[in-house]
Amino acid sequence: MRYRLLMFLMASFLAIPAHAADLGTFKDWSAQSYKVDGKSVCSLWSAPQTAEGKYKRRGEIFVWVTHRPADNALDRVSFEMGYPIKPGSTLEVLIDKEKYTLLTDGSTGFNLEKKDDGRMVKAMRAAKEMEVRGVSKRGTNTRDTYSLFGFTAAHKAIGEACDVRR
Repeated sequence: MRYRLLMFLMASFLAIPAHAADLGTFKDWSAQSYKVDGKSVCSLWSAPQTAEGKYKRRGEIFVWVTHRPADNALDRVSFEMGYPIKPGSTLEVLIDKEKYTLLTDGSTGFNLEKKDDGRMVKAMRAAKEMEVRGVSKRGTNTRDTYSLFGFTAAHKAIGEACDVRR
């Protein structure tokens, strides 16, 4: 189960084809759509405004939300932390005063349940800021702060591009 979930996440989020259509930049968020095996995929993403921690080197850091309507996968939220996450640890995400605990694998954090993704996206649409806390394999604590300005417009754009009806 875990292996299949990881493969789904990797295929969904990391392999963005060269023929992607740019849907625009919405303040601090970007959005695009593309096809995988003839099926529409739409994603929005952002990098943190601040990245804190006592590390020497860190890879790319970002959050993305993806729709894969043909696979009944909407609002899939995932975080790339830019470092190998401490095995067995979780990510803590704070949106306003609500805390979400995400599973981790490798350098990625994600929700296991669709309903948790939906709750997070709803909170992201209403809030101004999101904080993500993690611990690296080496024990380094990190805190990344994301602006949510433009999230709602970018989310609307991917919904329209992937013909998601609510």
